[in-house]
Amino acid sequence: MARRPTIKDIARRAGVSESAVSFALNDRPGVSRDTRARIRRVAEELGWQPNSAARALSGERSGAVGLVLARPAQTLGVESFFLQLVSGIQEVLSAGRVALLFQVVDGIDAECAVYRRWWAERRVDGVLVVDPRTDDPRPELLAQLGLPAVMIGAAGGTGPLSSVRAVDGSGTGPLSSVRADGDGTGPLSSVWADDARAMAQVLDHLYGLGHRRITHIAGLPGLAHTARRMDSLRTEAEARGLGPEHVRSVVTDYSDAEGAAATRRVLAEPEPPTALVYDNDVMAVAGIAVAAELGIAVPGRISMVAWDDSALCRVTHPRLTALVRDTAGFGRLAAEELLAVLAGSPPRARESEQPRLEPRESTAPPPAAY
Repeated sequence: MARRPTIKDIARRAGVSESAVSFALNDRPGVSRDTRARIRRVAEELGWQPNSAARALSGERSGAVGLVLARPAQTLGVESFFLQLVSGIQEVLSAGRVALLFQVVDGIDAECAVYRRWWAERRVDGVLVVDPRTDDPRPELLAQLGLPAVMIGAAGGTGPLSSVRAVDGSGTGPLSSVRADGDGTGPLSSVWADDARAMAQVLDHLYGLGHRRITHIAGLPGLAHTARRMDSLRTEAEARGLGPEHVRSVVTDYSDAEGAAATRRVLAEPEPPTALVYDNDVMAVAGIAVAAELGIAVPGRISMVAWDDSALCRVTHPRLTALVRDTAGFGRLAAEELLAVLAGSPPRARESEQPRLEPRESTAPPPAAY
């Protein structure tokens, strides 16, 4: 486990007394300009932060856990998934009188920088990590820091896991099996939903209606759950005798704008799909709007399915067939697991409630001409 730097470390490296370090870092007189500059340079090199010393002396926890979202800002204001997830997380933390420190950043490097800063400042006791990547630097970083963590959505497949894994584009790549505690006592904890079985439900429904040309309007490439859904779609299609010329995925950034653009492109193809599966509710609603603009009837000409149910799916016309799951419950499960880890429980993988497909008016058999 990495050790946080102290004033004593800075003094030793800079060749000065601890009192001189204290004077320099607190902008008090008593040290020369050159010495002050040298001390601050050493403090920066060691990654020291002002709050870390006080908290280290007190030995107290921060009473907070952290959550960082590295997503395009324009997708967060309209996507209901994270609002429901955070509401579930907050419900558990509030009951335990634990604060949630929340930050939105523009990329994975910035997210890692936040973890380093929070660790150095002792701002949080642990973190909830979302959007696992197929090639993810975060588990190793958190292990090096010794910062307790729960990966949300990290595991694929069915059944208990002994390590945190995710399927990459080829269906073989590990996300991580590093130790979260830094001393070899167990893997990172994770909570997960079975995307493979959820996609099987969607394909069962559409194939049963007679659809043989299906396009998946997927989310961000590089996310583990995007890869799992794409991989599962291929597997389920092949099991029904459908090749990539019939069933495929196209990636987007989850926004309504890209969802609409992708819908417009695939509907303009010489042999357009008869069914579209969207990775969130926002893109599905945008797809319905595009179809209406083009004069294409839903579900008379094209069927549509949303991966995540929401109020949008239930109030749009026609109402959207969607996968229904307890997203707030998913958040509660993640928060409970992190609190358990902080209380000394061994890391584990916990599966959330299985989503169920709720057919509504947006899906029907394809027209005979297609």
